[in-house]
This record gives sequence, C-alpha cells and structure tokens, in this order.
Amino acid sequence: MTSKRLSAILLAALGAAAYVGSVLATPSIGFTSTTLAKAQLSELKIKGHSTPDHWQVKLKTKGLSDMYVQSNVFAPGGGSSGWHTHPGPSLITVTAGTVTVYDGDDVSCTPHVYSATGTSPNAFVDVGGGDVHLIRNEGTEEARTVVVQFIPTGAARRIDAPAPGNCPF
Repeated sequence: MTSKRLSAILLAALGAAAYVGSVLATPSIGFTSTTLAKAQLSELKIKGHSTPDHWQVKLKTKGLSDMYVQSNVFAPGGGSSGWHTHPGPSLITVTAGTVTVYDGDDVSCTPHVYSATGTSPNAFVDVGGGDVHLIRNEGTEEARTVVVQFIPTGAARRIDAPAPGNCPF
C-alpha cells in the first residue's frame, strides 16, 4: 500500500472518529458559561507549607498554562452541563443554589451534592485529565458556580463526551 493511500485511510478514519464523537456527545441544557477572565501563566512551581496543624500545597506545571475564571449558570429543574471533561484541574465554588455532580466512571451513578447554603459543602475539585462528569441543577431555583481552571496553553477548555451509560439521563 502506498504511503499516500495509507495516509488517506488514516485521515478518513480520524475524521469519522471525530464525527462520531461529536454526534454522540451530550449537549448542555439550560446551562450558560461565561469567561470572566483569562490569563497566560509561565511554568508554575508553587510550594507551600504551614504548621502547627500542617497544611501543604503543591502546584507544578511544565510549559505555559491558561488560567480561566468562569461563571456558570444552571437553570432550575434540570439545567445540565452535559457530559464533558477538561484537560486540567478545575476549582469549583457554588455561589447560588445547589448542583449535583455525577462521575462518568461511577457505575452506581452516585449523586454528589454541593450547595451555596446549608449543610452540603459548597466547593469541589474536578481533577481534569479525562475524568468525564456531568453537573446538574436538580433544584427549583437557579444555581451558579464560579470556576478557576488551569489548562495547557492552547488546549480546548472543555471537551464534550458521550454519555457513559451509568446514569439514566
């Protein structure tokens, strides 16, 4: 087989895979995401330490990173981000209402609830790196989150994904 023919076959296969992936992706519903700020950061080598109760933080990147600050709004009664992932970590704070997070690799579809008020935690971390998840507003009032994300410079901030089949929605 000639290298041109092999290249054409590979290109067609990649195109078909991208098309199928976009067709199977789950769209967001009743969800709006707005970029409040974006910055490019050089390599990070952040270390921390504290005593007496011991607190530690490490954040190390190689190469340039894009940092985003996003404002997300979820409509009441089912506003959803759709199944997706991110190439890097996201730090999420719920500022209004309640959101429920579902992990794509959790076969039991366990809901993780985060609320701006009440007894639930109001913040969570999405480690990124291909961990597929969906965030929904299952409440009766609008829900809002503010998110700080770190991703490799030039990478897509959000990568839509097909429903993993572990949840009934």
